[in-house]
Amino acid sequence: MKLIYLHLCIISTALLFCLCSTTRNNFDELSHLTSRVPSDIQQQAVEDLIQRLIPDKSYAFKIIVDSSLYGTDLCDHFVISSNKAESSGFRVITIEGSSGVAASLGFYYYLTQYCGCQVTWGGHQLDLPAVLPAVPSKVSITTNDRFRYYQNVCTFSYSSVWWNWTRWEKEIDWMALRGINLPLAFKAQEAIWQKVFMNVGLTQSEIDAHFGGPGFLSWSRMGNIRGWGGPISPDWHQQQVVLQHKILKRMRSFGMIPVLPGFAGHVPKGIERVFPNASVSQLGPWSHFTNKTYCCTYLLEPEDPLFQTIGQAFMIEMIKEFGSDHVYNADTFNENTPRSNKTTYLSSVSSAIYSAMRAQDHNAIWVLQGWMFAHDEFWQQEQVKAFVTAVPTGKMIILDLQAELFPQYKKFESYYGQPFIWCMLHNFGGTLGLYGAIDSINKNPFVARNFTQSSMVGIGLAPEGIEQNEIIYEFMAENAWRKHPADTQLWVENYAYNRYGFRNGNTELAWQYLLRSVYNCTTDLKNHNKYIIVRRPSLKLSENIWYNASDVFNAWTLMLQATRNNNMLKNSLFRYDLVDVTRQSLQIIGATFYAQIVQGYKKRDTYALRKTGDKLRELLTDMDSVLGSDSHFLLGHWLESAKALGTNTKVKKQYEYNARNQITIWGPNGEIKDYACKQWSGLIKSFYSKRWNFFIQTLIKDVEQETQFDEKKFAKDVFENIEKAWTFETYTYPNITTGDSIDISKTLWTKYHSHD
Repeated sequence: MKLIYLHLCIISTALLFCLCSTTRNNFDELSHLTSRVPSDIQQQAVEDLIQRLIPDKSYAFKIIVDSSLYGTDLCDHFVISSNKAESSGFRVITIEGSSGVAASLGFYYYLTQYCGCQVTWGGHQLDLPAVLPAVPSKVSITTNDRFRYYQNVCTFSYSSVWWNWTRWEKEIDWMALRGINLPLAFKAQEAIWQKVFMNVGLTQSEIDAHFGGPGFLSWSRMGNIRGWGGPISPDWHQQQVVLQHKILKRMRSFGMIPVLPGFAGHVPKGIERVFPNASVSQLGPWSHFTNKTYCCTYLLEPEDPLFQTIGQAFMIEMIKEFGSDHVYNADTFNENTPRSNKTTYLSSVSSAIYSAMRAQDHNAIWVLQGWMFAHDEFWQQEQVKAFVTAVPTGKMIILDLQAELFPQYKKFESYYGQPFIWCMLHNFGGTLGLYGAIDSINKNPFVARNFTQSSMVGIGLAPEGIEQNEIIYEFMAENAWRKHPADTQLWVENYAYNRYGFRNGNTELAWQYLLRSVYNCTTDLKNHNKYIIVRRPSLKLSENIWYNASDVFNAWTLMLQATRNNNMLKNSLFRYDLVDVTRQSLQIIGATFYAQIVQGYKKRDTYALRKTGDKLRELLTDMDSVLGSDSHFLLGHWLESAKALGTNTKVKKQYEYNARNQITIWGPNGEIKDYACKQWSGLIKSFYSKRWNFFIQTLIKDVEQETQFDEKKFAKDVFENIEKAWTFETYTYPNITTGDSIDISKTLWTKYHSHD
């Protein structure tokens, strides 16, 4: 039987305690947020999930969903037990859960803690023994909090914008296995707004000027920009409505409570034509978007009766189409500064938003992203208190969005009594780069629960982009049931075991090196993954390094040593990790080459510039090669997924442009250039490498002609000649892998290890 760390922590049912049932306010106002889906349907959903994952072993699991397992605090609960193996070796594992989510969480608990398995974005390791391991003593676990929240408004653009149902089905399975019961469900809201805006008299062109293109809808939804990347085609609306119905049906079948959109007050400019007497203001420019066509979204002021008319009309149409679980998200001032800091104004805004929800759903709960409270100094205690307390206590749930680095609940006194969810943001822009703050996420959720008069009701995963740094999400998700901070060194050994299916000293030590370095950022670094090789070249670049680079190189070496074990060669997750660590190592070496280029320029040494420039260009080619050996690092996959949703040549071209623009210059004029950069095969070679070559040639020319490098001129030239031009290209990139990851990594290690 495979023995995993948590076996040491399993104790009898009588001794288990639940942090959910401490003296913290459990908010009766939230007691209605439970699934209305019958237990038998939830049970079937879990059985279907198991069938999808382990079809040849699914018969060995008995699932029971019984809502009576909920305690008075309504925290999820699961129980795992097993019978004595028959003479044939057959054993049944029984998993009982208070909901489908709880039973799914119990199933994954069994897989990870008893079977040494793992299910992640990068793949599955499900090498189960012939006879399933016994559960010697019944395991009975209650989750620490009412809610486990998932996703960020931005995730729907940076990661899942081009997903089809096949990919969404896998993601909802991923959610269920981690006990997510409060997922954001933001698809297809533009189809609802299309109806509402047409009904009040707006023209199609006025609506088109408001919505962004598919790749930028997140920021239209939050009122940051308008119209960029659009318009949206009728086919898009139809596709997204069908997809949203499937998403909601599956989420609800597990007993999840989907969070639907509410009305935040953002409206098309055409509202002023239809309602010339309406009170409408304009928000300020957002993140370098100063172009009047795309910036400064219009905001319908809360005191205007039209606010309730439009807000309620949206609620009616949305509930009619998608039903409701009584939870709605609305972010009026996310990275938008209100026009007034007067408490009366701020109270009127939040009161109006909640009133529009409640008018059509008496049990409405407003979920608010609390990013604005950490992002904008406008929000001082007086302003925050006015905004959040204008909604009845318990009727607003605040997402403390980057609590792993900048928790706001302390500053704002547990949000003045409103319930909040402690969230890990972790990632910006869906960028790639090994990073985590594991010490914080290991300890600080427990600190928040025990904060004086804490109003914490859950934990959350709220990254802007996913499908990266899987170790951090595995670790954070276990805070749903972990009763005390983990021994991280012991935990990571078992993480490696689960991931690869067997013990290996080299991989375990490699992960120890990564855990103590890239994954243990203990500073307040706002990690935007601004790595030099994927930034626009300049003489002024610097890179935030919070770790000893030699730890990454040591991990790379150890992973290659692990390939002496033939079992490792067959493991797709190991290959994925090896490519990722190789990529990170080359990224670090690339930064040293950049420093040498800058020194060569300062010394006016063309020989050094050419030599080091060639080294950097060659490194980028090598990086493109190793990334091309794993399907998770292909530009072609992103672009082909975008084009696949287009129903004609024109729309396919628009979607491809959206996809290309977002991951490179992000805006018509590079307003947020490189924010959502990706270290993908195809993109490295065709975009970043060309940009660096242009930079190196410019420096050499300046030295030869005895002129000085002109940063502004270079920025203009590289934008027009390379960056902007690339976004309009239509070249088809490979959507299948090339080469063997292990062979390529070995070759590159031999080539570059002297640069460690």
